[in-house]
Amino acid sequence: MTERKPRKDAARNKAAVFEAADDLFAHCESPEAVTMADIAAAAGVGKATLFRAFGDRGGLIGALVEARLEPVREAVETGPPPLGPGTAPLLRVPALLDAILCFKYDNRHLALALEGSGGSSPYRAGHYGSWHTTLRTLLEQIPGLSGSESDFTAHALLAATRADLVEHLAGARDTPRERLRAELAAFTARVLGDRDRDRDRDREAAGGTS
Repeated sequence: MTERKPRKDAARNKAAVFEAADDLFAHCESPEAVTMADIAAAAGVGKATLFRAFGDRGGLIGALVEARLEPVREAVETGPPPLGPGTAPLLRVPALLDAILCFKYDNRHLALALEGSGGSSPYRAGHYGSWHTTLRTLLEQIPGLSGSESDFTAHALLAATRADLVEHLAGARDTPRERLRAELAAFTARVLGDRDRDRDRDREAAGGTS
């Protein structure tokens, strides 16, 4: 019993910290304005507790975002089509981008805080690497894309879901969620469709010179 109580306390403290941080980031004017002291006070825990549990502010934000992303991760890793494994790349790529966009739109206060916590670089966010790897791997299965092209195209497609862009479109321009989803789907289709056209053009050129 003496060993279980600390674990229960830690789990309760973690839930309180996540709830407090989520609320503070959702209602702040700027993510940078929210400090570890603010989160500790709102959660009713000591600031030292936060540093022991998460290391620093970036670690706390990253842990919170990862917890919120768990349903998306499970859907990608073990879920049904079109997001889950076994789906054809031309269907799974837009499904993955749509899932990322929806998460960023619904949690843009957290996404902004995370992308601004790594030296203002979204590429240092923990989930970015896994998303990029998944997209690159899928793109490599599409005929006509080389490894280097797949790598760049994956980065370019993910750039369309950056939190600062989503915030600009959703906040400053008041673009509805469904319109953003439709525009991203159309953009992705053009990118993938251009690859098909490039492949057909190369085939025609090869046939014309033979």
